[in-house]
Amino acid sequence: MFKLSEIVRWLGITEFEILTNLVAILVFTIILSLKLAGHLGEQSIDWFGVFMPLFCGDVCNAYFCVIVGIRVYLDIDNKKKALHRFLWSTYFLVLTIIFKYLLCLKLTGQTGLEYSEVFSPIFVLLQLVAVRACQLPNTS
Repeated sequence: MFKLSEIVRWLGITEFEILTNLVAILVFTIILSLKLAGHLGEQSIDWFGVFMPLFCGDVCNAYFCVIVGIRVYLDIDNKKKALHRFLWSTYFLVLTIIFKYLLCLKLTGQTGLEYSEVFSPIFVLLQLVAVRACQLPNTS
């Protein structure tokens, strides 16, 4: 198993962002299971409504990243490191939001994209994480 500190280093997101994502995924899973089981009644919510907790979690993370990015940029002397962390968080958020949006469009039938095209932002993100993990110093 990985330690929390390793996950934070590899993914480049903070513990708070991980907690926000986990809470959003929990609420999303509950709503998704209710939708698939048919317990939401006659007027079932659409797929964008099901994915709304994940989008709200992304908005909270984006707000947090902007605040932390500004504070770190103003507080530390290494402006390059602060800018690098802010850009990494932005890449992470943008790619996950694009993936969720394309998946919602695919599930509602509003687009003719194949699933390989829908998952392409995740593939790019996995490549970025792999490059990041290879660049980190070994601390074992």
